Amino acid sequence: MKHPLTSRATLPSPAREPHPAEPAGAGGPQEPRAAEREPKLSQADILLHLGMDQYHLVSHDQTAYAVPVDGPPIARPLRAKGGFGGTGSLRQLRNRAYVLRTGRSPSQGCLTDAIASMDALALDAEEQPVCLRIAPDPADEQATWLDLGRSDGLSVCIEPGTWSVTTPPIGEGPLWRRTRLTGELPLPERDPGGWQAGLGLLRELSALAEPSWRLAVAWLLAGLRPDMPRPIAYFNGERGTAKTTSARQLLRVLDGIRAEVRNVPRSEDDGAVAASAGWTMGLDNLAGIPQWLSTFLCRTVTGASVAKREVYTDDDVSSWAYQRPVLLTGIDVGALQPDLAERLLPFTLEAIDPKARRGERDLWRRYRADHGRILGGLLELAAAVWARLPDAADQLEHRPRMADWAELLWALDAVTGWDTLNTYTGSQDAVTDDVIDADPVATALTRWSATAGRTEWRATTGQIDEVLRPPGPIPDTWPRHVKAEDLEITPTKGPSCGGVRDLIVELLPSHPLVSRVAEVTEFRGDVGLKVEIGGLDFDVWVEPA
Repeated sequence: MKHPLTSRATLPSPAREPHPAEPAGAGGPQEPRAAEREPKLSQADILLHLGMDQYHLVSHDQTAYAVPVDGPPIARPLRAKGGFGGTGSLRQLRNRAYVLRTGRSPSQGCLTDAIASMDALALDAEEQPVCLRIAPDPADEQATWLDLGRSDGLSVCIEPGTWSVTTPPIGEGPLWRRTRLTGELPLPERDPGGWQAGLGLLRELSALAEPSWRLAVAWLLAGLRPDMPRPIAYFNGERGTAKTTSARQLLRVLDGIRAEVRNVPRSEDDGAVAASAGWTMGLDNLAGIPQWLSTFLCRTVTGASVAKREVYTDDDVSSWAYQRPVLLTGIDVGALQPDLAERLLPFTLEAIDPKARRGERDLWRRYRADHGRILGGLLELAAAVWARLPDAADQLEHRPRMADWAELLWALDAVTGWDTLNTYTGSQDAVTDDVIDADPVATALTRWSATAGRTEWRATTGQIDEVLRPPGPIPDTWPRHVKAEDLEITPTKGPSCGGVRDLIVELLPSHPLVSRVAEVTEFRGDVGLKVEIGGLDFDVWVEPA
């Protein structure tokens, strides 16, 4: 929306240096100069007029942005002061424009006043989405956009069956937001050999084993889809298997050569700030995943929002939302929380022959040389997959927890002839087994079933605890003993239904199988329920103590 202020008359040129005074009476009467007859504007007014003539204002998530009227579709937040990802903040650009027009530096106080006035005028600005790196097409729900991070605003429009490099038209395409983490991507190149040749260049540099390589390609495709829950890529392997290098290779396909794997954030708030500033998030050398980090990672890939008190205010808040592709590396992250395990996509790395190991300089020199063709191959495959995605919903008979991801795998298999969907579901079964092995109660229950030769159990709460309790020192993860009186035993019916459910939740804490507990039933005064662990059904009957 163009504000009425932009229709003002042409701004006066800055006053020239004064001329030396002439003797009185010399040369006859003096005519007033044209500049003296023009209205005199303050420096802040000139800066304001320059800003409103060259930019129009939009609003997104309660943040005001300025978008060039005749420039690239890059939305600059009015309150940003930094370098703004190499494209310049609004403050820097206003400062530069004034210097080029007048040959003088503006007062920083006047510059602040001018931007504050634009911020106030933005209260009337239209609400418009401002996106980071990936965006949906405003008119075609099947098309997506990729920001190349260039100062000229060149982007990639990925449509079903084709892709093109263009500048999104203002008002018809997406508006881009940039940060210091927004790296520049090379112009993608079409390889005569198709997507196979383009992605083959990345395959030659990668240490991923074959099944994992195909899932890595699927993960990259998911990174080109906006608003999509994705699995968390996890590179695991022994020392010297190029985990960190392989992770960087994938991140830089989507986020540019500056994309990096980083240390684990100190808190969820620090992680949320980093996630909102970059499209991808890579965490390196994890030695363990505490509960808060597990929750944060799950929220990051499925979508999360943060609301915090605004700085220097008592009752106002600032909020932001994010949903990002996440990648982890580590040798052994230890026991996993079930929610995180169900979202994990483990990648296996091939052992590197010491004679074939490349130097870092040579590896990245070749990566930079091939990056444009690698990106072009990924875009070529993405366009073909986008064309098959509408059919996936009707063709899938079984959907795992992240249904959008399963549909993308189906479409990828339909285009390539691969078997990524079955490979993924198989890897999920292996992760579930690892979760059970890491849980002492689930391990004890499966061990009891193997030794007892049956899956129907009738016991009191004390007997349950006695049989399941492992020998030797009790691990810290072992649940507290549930006393019989905690089960609300009644003289006629024994434990109440709620008491039995409390018992199972206590014995199997934070387990996905708890959500798969069958409805509680009663039989001859006892209360029972069905529990599924790793595909094995248990009938657990609890008798009054």
